[in-house]
Amino acid sequence: MAKKAVATFNAGAGSKRMVKCIRMDRSAKTGAYCFKEELVEESEVKKYFAK
Repeated sequence: MAKKAVATFNAGAGSKRMVKCIRMDRSAKTGAYCFKEELVEESEVKKYFAK
C-alpha cells in the first residue's frame, strides 16, 4: 500500500518536478509497520517503490 502526493517547488529555471512518496514498510525486528516519506523526482517514482 502506498500513497503519492504531488508537490511543486519553484527553485529556479532548472527545477524538476518532485513528488512526495509515502511507503509502508514492515520492520524485520518487531513486525510492526512504519511509514517512510521521501521527496523524489517524478521520473524516479517507480524505482522508489520497487525497493
